[in-house]
Amino acid sequence: MLIYPLGVIGPWQVVIIALVILLLFGGRKIPELMKGLGKGVKSFKEGMTEIEDQINQADDAVRKEPEKPEKEKEK
Repeated sequence: MLIYPLGVIGPWQVVIIALVILLLFGGRKIPELMKGLGKGVKSFKEGMTEIEDQINQADDAVRKEPEKPEKEKEK
């Protein structure tokens, strides 16, 4: 007998979840739900890529700024 720690979904839990989803939404709605889920994941990934690009651009801009001489820093 396998004992799964809390937070880990075992194979029987996946089967039960799939059956509940099938009962709630029916066979015709599931492809639509999966299509919407796929679009949401794609949109999330695009947003993450945009944020990473902005961070990299800001980092590059900071690194390209010339350093001020010591005398100007004291003033």
